[in-house]
Amino acid sequence: MPPVTLLIVEDEEAIRDMLRFSLSTADFSLLDAENAEQAKHLLATRIPHLIILDWMLPDKSGIDFLKWLRQQDSLSHIPVIMLTAKAEEESKIKGLMAGADDYITKPFSIVELIARIKTVLRRGLLISPADQITVRELCLNIANHTVSIGQHILKLMPAEYKMLHFFMTHPNKIYTRDQLINHLYGSTVYIDDRAIDGQVRRLRKKLRPYGYDDLIQTIRGSGYQLVNTQSKGSSREKK
Repeated sequence: MPPVTLLIVEDEEAIRDMLRFSLSTADFSLLDAENAEQAKHLLATRIPHLIILDWMLPDKSGIDFLKWLRQQDSLSHIPVIMLTAKAEEESKIKGLMAGADDYITKPFSIVELIARIKTVLRRGLLISPADQITVRELCLNIANHTVSIGQHILKLMPAEYKMLHFFMTHPNKIYTRDQLINHLYGSTVYIDDRAIDGQVRRLRKKLRPYGYDDLIQTIRGSGYQLVNTQSKGSSREKK
């Protein structure tokens, strides 16, 4: 299972290097950008689980970038921790009102930052203290790479596990086949979009005996989404 991916948007190279080293040892996968435009370019092909965002960027303020992020349908769900030297209460309120999930001031402790990251992820991605992501009784354990429904363990191929992990950490969002290919395999790998249809079909087949194949829905003319709700969508078309 791929590790939790963090995007660091910070213009100070020394801080980026320090975060890259410290957070990678905590089993996070790191992406980094030194300005807002680089961050937007990365987000076009990769969706991180969380963004660590500096307030002061050379091309656009972190607040403006955060406001832009919250206006994007496919990105607005990503939790953000603001990283800044501004310690005033007014600045903290401004960051939180703009859509930040948490706020930490420089200088900061790596131990505290990691604790805040894990807290925000549990809140945003439904990751329990036992490192489990759950949707109804469907449970994906990110520590031992297993998937279960109640007492039943599902036997998934690596590609099926990877797809289910992505959907469960990005629920209620529609992704085109091209977007799924980019997010799952990267933009440099050629994969026919029909392969995505086949993976979805096989994943649904393994979920069907337990009544969970309805979680992954086909949105006609758009793509796929995992619907985290008890009800079945009227726009669903199974393949």
